[in-house]
Amino acid sequence: MDDDRVTRRRVGAAEVRRANRGWWDADADDYQTEHGAFLGDVDFVWCPEGLREADARLLGEVTGRRILELGCGAAAAARWLTSQGARPVALDLSAGMLRHAATAGDRTGVRVPLVQADALALPFADAAFDTVCTAFGAIPFVDDSAAVMREVARVLRPGGRWVFSVTHPMRWIFLDDPGEGGLTAVHSYFDRSPYVEQDEHGVATYVEQHRTLGDRIRELVGAGFRLLDLVEPEWPEGHEGIWGQWSALRGRLFPGTAIFVTEKPADA
Repeated sequence: MDDDRVTRRRVGAAEVRRANRGWWDADADDYQTEHGAFLGDVDFVWCPEGLREADARLLGEVTGRRILELGCGAAAAARWLTSQGARPVALDLSAGMLRHAATAGDRTGVRVPLVQADALALPFADAAFDTVCTAFGAIPFVDDSAAVMREVARVLRPGGRWVFSVTHPMRWIFLDDPGEGGLTAVHSYFDRSPYVEQDEHGVATYVEQHRTLGDRIRELVGAGFRLLDLVEPEWPEGHEGIWGQWSALRGRLFPGTAIFVTEKPADA
């Protein structure tokens, strides 16, 4: 993309929502073509490093649990959860991504309820779910991620888990380059200005938000969660795939993903 189409600037909440819904709708086909095989049809992959829930078990027991997959994309994780005896609901803002979720459900015969909604206004009753999770969904793409944490806390029962993965905050120091150009620090870690792609009129077409590790922990604590673990998956030997800025070159030097494992206290 042309340099003048990429910037770091503040963006209003309405423009963020409009940009990201439009981008994911337009990019859904290409995204599935590029990443669908890696993510699988019925699988739960937490990150480009390839960590799977089947191995990590970050959600704890899922059998019989009512689970919300937030920012589900094509809902491969929700279908895997169904195969493990869970009762998931898959939610996304993008109609394009949910179209792929519906198609994959038909193709595999593993169907889950699909909901199109904004993570900032979840259309569910209080304490409706035993677990909420997302692999790179919703959190980086909203203007007010602290408000998402509060919404998740609202729909989660006491004692339930909230587990989510995001780009590791330290990655924001570097350019989105999987090669040697992505090994030199060029941005301040403390600059929370969003990454913005925009059209020729300066209107945002894609917006991704940066928060520090401390910011994330404060959001979680402020919403009433207890942090159980912060997982930073290491790049596995033999994995030579490239996913955007993720690569073996960078992954062997510093983390690319942060997975926050939290719970809503039982006495909440």
